[in-house]
Amino acid sequence: MISILNVRLLVIFILAFFSFIEPNFADEAFGFKGKRKKEQLFFIKAGGLIVVKTYINQKGPFNFILDSGVGLMVITDPVLKDSLRLKSFRKIKISGLGEIEELSAYLVPSLKVNIGNTEAKSLGAAILEKDLLNLSQHAGVPIHGLIGYDFFNSFIIKIYYQAKYLIIQQKTFKPKLKNGYKIPITIEQNKPYCQAKAQLLDTIYPLKLIIDSGAGHTLALESLNGYSFPVPNKHLKTILGVGLGGKINGSIARVNIFNLEGLMFQNLLTSFPHYDDVAAKILTVPRNGSIGNRFLKQFNVIFNYHEGYIYLKKISKNFPDLEHDMSGMDIVAAGDAYNRYIINRIDENSPASDAELLVGDEIIAINFKPTSIMTLDEITEVLRSRNGRGVLLDVVRDKEHHRKIIELKRRI
Repeated sequence: MISILNVRLLVIFILAFFSFIEPNFADEAFGFKGKRKKEQLFFIKAGGLIVVKTYINQKGPFNFILDSGVGLMVITDPVLKDSLRLKSFRKIKISGLGEIEELSAYLVPSLKVNIGNTEAKSLGAAILEKDLLNLSQHAGVPIHGLIGYDFFNSFIIKIYYQAKYLIIQQKTFKPKLKNGYKIPITIEQNKPYCQAKAQLLDTIYPLKLIIDSGAGHTLALESLNGYSFPVPNKHLKTILGVGLGGKINGSIARVNIFNLEGLMFQNLLTSFPHYDDVAAKILTVPRNGSIGNRFLKQFNVIFNYHEGYIYLKKISKNFPDLEHDMSGMDIVAAGDAYNRYIINRIDENSPASDAELLVGDEIIAINFKPTSIMTLDEITEVLRSRNGRGVLLDVVRDKEHHRKIIELKRRI
């Protein structure tokens, strides 16, 4: 399945442009209201990512992805421009983005933004004129935008993925670091970067990686000296997502060893996008790739921009064997409640094609469980659950009911 991890690549092209026009940020855009110094804040897990309830100009709540890969706050739902009755904004044109000749966006210099008991009294943002990202379809909940640096830089943030909550603390706190891994980071153009190494075949490559909590992949290797990374012999060619310039092609494979400051992983699932589709269009800080949220959520994580590190503490003793989709189909959420699930793409020679499923089929039940009471994340986990597992699908096609059995296949 193409999850939000790959749709997130759409944002790269927009943010690459915005990085040149971002305002100068204050040291702390957000602060606690009153005398509060600490808060526990629950979040929604959607599309494998962190979604926080956000109020803008005292209206909401709106769903924003907490995205360390974002500098400027981005509102992806253009309806908010009118519903918030924004008057002070500047319209800009972004050109030269592949098949789309021109894209319009609005720069808003000052919004009042509240997340939990934190508040930013004057925050700049960009509002897209058209919702080209369709993040809601790939998250399974309404998504209105992305927020990153302003929030991360204002606090020490602890993320407890399994329990679905954040601990937000003032930067004067000194977190207790025990039985985990402290990873040094640098903040460049308002985004966190770290150093790592990856072994492909017999070669070890030093890496500079952005830490991107708004991307759902595990690891992506995008650029090596102006070219694509060499892809291991055993790989799965696939469409990794859809960008403003068209399809993002690439491969899914596994790196022999991934070394993050002494934290070692073998056979780590990795995306290899074609250089021309992604890396060639990133005009900001040079990098080799990114660490995504599917990697981060295997840990309890502390982001500490102030002291220049993230801290990773394993949730379980053994790092799980992460699997790619075993069905060969891309599913998107539809309907007002985003609880209708439509097949958006089917790979050739895949379990989905073997079962004669078709693009446009609506999946209404999985193993007799109605999908209307399932989340997109739950469906994704079923379809990458176990090699050889049989999965019974009830689908509707042209108002007719069909029942199909697919046998999941570990393709990489």
